[in-house]
Amino acid sequence: MTVALNIPLIEKALLTGSWPQDFQYDASVYPVLEIAQDVVNGRFRAPLTSPAARELFQLGPNVNEQPFDSLLGLCQVPEKALDEAGELLRLSLAVALLHAFLQTNWTGPDIDVKPLEILTAPPEIASSLTDAALDQKATAELAYGGEPSYHLARFPVFLRLAQLLLQQSYRFCASAAWWKLRAEITHQQLLDEPVVPPPSVFTALETLTGTYASDPDLLGRLHLETGLLHHITTQDKSAAEYFVRAARATGLEYELTGALGKRTKFQQKDLSQLVLLAESRLKIEDRSEKDAQNSTELVDTQNAAEGKISNVPETLALNDDTLLEQTQFTSSRPEGDQADSRLSHLDPSSQPALHPLDQCILLSLCLNVRNTSPSHGLTAEQMSPYVARVITHPLNWSVHTMALLLRSRLESARTRTVERATLQMQALVDQMPTADSSITERLQYLHGLPLPSKWELESELALQFLRLGVVRSALEIFERLEMWEEVVKCWGALERPDKGIAIVRDLLEGRREESENVVSRGKTEVSASRRSQLDAAREAKLWCLLGDLEPEHAAEHYQRAWTISRETSGRAMRSLGGYHFARGNFQEAITCLRRAVKINPLLGRTWFLLGCACVREEDWESARDAFSRCVSIDDEDGESWNNLASVYLRMQSTRAAGPKDDERAPNEADGDDDDEVSPSFLSFFFSFPRAWHRVASPIATC
Repeated sequence: MTVALNIPLIEKALLTGSWPQDFQYDASVYPVLEIAQDVVNGRFRAPLTSPAARELFQLGPNVNEQPFDSLLGLCQVPEKALDEAGELLRLSLAVALLHAFLQTNWTGPDIDVKPLEILTAPPEIASSLTDAALDQKATAELAYGGEPSYHLARFPVFLRLAQLLLQQSYRFCASAAWWKLRAEITHQQLLDEPVVPPPSVFTALETLTGTYASDPDLLGRLHLETGLLHHITTQDKSAAEYFVRAARATGLEYELTGALGKRTKFQQKDLSQLVLLAESRLKIEDRSEKDAQNSTELVDTQNAAEGKISNVPETLALNDDTLLEQTQFTSSRPEGDQADSRLSHLDPSSQPALHPLDQCILLSLCLNVRNTSPSHGLTAEQMSPYVARVITHPLNWSVHTMALLLRSRLESARTRTVERATLQMQALVDQMPTADSSITERLQYLHGLPLPSKWELESELALQFLRLGVVRSALEIFERLEMWEEVVKCWGALERPDKGIAIVRDLLEGRREESENVVSRGKTEVSASRRSQLDAAREAKLWCLLGDLEPEHAAEHYQRAWTISRETSGRAMRSLGGYHFARGNFQEAITCLRRAVKINPLLGRTWFLLGCACVREEDWESARDAFSRCVSIDDEDGESWNNLASVYLRMQSTRAAGPKDDERAPNEADGDDDDEVSPSFLSFFFSFPRAWHRVASPIATC
């Protein structure tokens, strides 16, 4: 039976990654439906190389001089002239491009289509154009807010094309705004530091809440993914609100309580143990139900590690002589006041399987525990029940991968569990190229998870090696990933800082080439110098790194980075502002730091230093504004609250009787006013990229 073009139904299939089984159509009448179905089922080659796609992705002759948005003929057809099928085609191709990029760089395995098979180039340049040249161009265009994008991301042209498609106006496809949110989350994870998203990303989502209010699945996903964008951009309070909204939308009921149990093999007396009771209201799919029935026999994670569930990552056993694999609860009811709660009927040792979307929400709530709590052992104990509740019933490849990664981060700080944590991280890295699960399953819930990319996961493993003192292995990984800042830190740990300086200078002067440029030079006739091949943001970052390593020439290097980036490098101004602050040049520091926060206002540490510099110059109103921004970014920053209160007191006393010379300025660095902040400390303070902060400690990573 032929069914009319049902835009909302197709949009839901694209959003959820599940094609409705009872939906039939005539491909000769609606060829776009066949393209949409292929996209939902993870078959990206056919849609992206179809005649309709190649007609859309036609490059102009000036590939090297013009950006992609000027080269592609996306605007040849007036926006108002597009019908429902035309808009759905563009949306489907944007989803295919975004998912192809995510499959290549996040979930694996490798994609079976390349950029040149998608783009149509004029005959005069077709022979000289390569995939590497297109990717290099896309990498430069993906730099945003003064932050460079990771240069070894595979096929970034896919993400850039998806962005261009989603930037078009959509009259019939309301979910285009949602896909713009997903593309923005992906883009943020390519950058060294989070930047402020375009305001249109959030404003367009406001209408979607009412559109999907009657669908718990879609509404829960929307709130969850909006919260993840807030989490990435360090807006922890807003993220927590959206995570709770997501739980309410899906009907997830959960509570953290206690039950009697044992955690060690030799424990004689039952003690109260933390447990998360949770129950889903969403209906689990038939395939997941089957896995859930199997997993009810696998409450012990060791059984899951034996391979009885084959489409999820391997769960390594602890094999400790003292600790149990997991807490054994001897009581079937929670303790205390929670015994009369709505979830008191659940047995802590045998809870029912949760819907994968609810599992994603629990893992996000686990993030909120980290975001709103100090980094100490109690926080880890509070987070562990969330992770254990998800690991118990593995129903989806991506969800289980994220749960295992969170558990590894928590266990990496404990002596008895650090070995499993490291081996589990290694196993997660090794599983990416495998095809042990379908592409559809890996992508179905990926947008609702803070799952790191392949290079971030490998860098996290390298940082774990560093914590264990295996510096050489960490150095090998960082060099392969071409994360030069971490390479320099490794050489510093090996007491060879001269090697780090030599590497950076070799990169800048062309004596050492990155793999991207080696490949590009080998496939194209490039006569330009090595320096011309570096995009401005990446070269500016290298000059900043050299400034950190050579304090005697730091100001010169930072200023050169600022010039090379065409005055867009926030890192250069942050470093230069810190340099002037350390030497007491507070007015120059204020000028630089104001430029830095204008480029990227999300970094609280930059606002804090700006406030301290304004205090030294007795610019109380500017100091008040800076510390106010600090506490708006992190409302638990006690030092900023203290300084803000001191500034208000000084403003009041100044208005009343004028400043007194013997009054102390607000606390700047837990020291006296005459203390100077060392240049080495400021280099350390400003040098870490976001990926380092995310994995610097086992708690901070969650």
